[in-house]
Amino acid sequence: MNAVMQPRAPNFENLRRTLLLLGQPEYVPIVEFGVDQDVKAAFLGRPIVDLRDEVEFWVRAGYDFVPIQAGVRSLIRPGHSAAEKHAAGDLPALLMRHTQTAYSVYESESRNMAWAEEKRGIITSTEEFERFPWPDPDQMDLSMFDEIRQYLPPGMKVIAFLGWIFTSVWTLMGLETFCFSLFEQPELIRRMYDRVWAIQSRILLRLLKSDVIGAITHPDDLAYSDALMIAPAHFRQYVFPWYRWACTMVREHGLPSIYHSDGRLDPVLEDILGCGFNALHPIEPKAMDIAEVKAKIGDRVCLIGNIDLGYTLTRGTPGEVAEEVRERIRTVGPGGGYCVSSSNSITSYVPLENFNALRAAALEYGRYPL
Repeated sequence: MNAVMQPRAPNFENLRRTLLLLGQPEYVPIVEFGVDQDVKAAFLGRPIVDLRDEVEFWVRAGYDFVPIQAGVRSLIRPGHSAAEKHAAGDLPALLMRHTQTAYSVYESESRNMAWAEEKRGIITSTEEFERFPWPDPDQMDLSMFDEIRQYLPPGMKVIAFLGWIFTSVWTLMGLETFCFSLFEQPELIRRMYDRVWAIQSRILLRLLKSDVIGAITHPDDLAYSDALMIAPAHFRQYVFPWYRWACTMVREHGLPSIYHSDGRLDPVLEDILGCGFNALHPIEPKAMDIAEVKAKIGDRVCLIGNIDLGYTLTRGTPGEVAEEVRERIRTVGPGGGYCVSSSNSITSYVPLENFNALRAAALEYGRYPL
């Protein structure tokens, strides 16, 4: 198997068919919603500096889309890709905790990494809520969705990232402050969700006017590997209603809605499907058995992911990666409704040879009929 074999031309319609369960597609798509800059630079042989480079990476790596984030997340957590930097502009990382750590297999020096604040965030009271520089959703920069149009080859689309309803609220407050506030400041919790809802809703409606967008992804981690972060009742009160509205808006524009949450989602899996999502990512192996998930709900939702980031992609051999991809395609791929992907994202501790092995195995084993 040639790990750097030439990819097929982008074909978002094949991905759309897979996401919407419209029958057996031509091939099993490969999907990632995040690839670290170190991996991209190693793959291309040069750093990513602009949207043209960003598109070139996703095309050459064999994807049918380019992921771009928008909305509150670009304020809270400015990213590292060219598209994410464009979205964030000069906004500061207002509440990220920074630490020096060895994070990448591509360089030996430690780097400054940002992490969500688990204790006290930037909004801990009504007064801080009022003082916070909430962005005007009508003024937030979405120009990259127009700029990227000139670089997209035929058959390729953008998948826009939005979501971050629950995650925005607890990250802004700090997880410990958020949990205490559920009991001590319920009105602040309500106002936080109302404000995040308002911003993300307006951004979604703006995004849906763009014809370069082929799908909307809503990342919003709700769970650890063995349990939900908080009780299901909270999500049913504050989070799932927005998902239902968002999925309705996306569906009315003829686009698929994709949901991302790490961890064990069993207690709210039916709630998530009831919101109208077409696909679920990333089916974390230590949290959920993808074969069981396929048997239970595979006729209602496309499954994306499950290639293990805990061992196979990070510490395994290229041969082990290829075999795991082959097994997932064999187990989950028949009839369609499966996309090969890591169990989270391609981090900077995924060796390039393993990333290439994932891609090549998907190309080799993912052609229908399987």
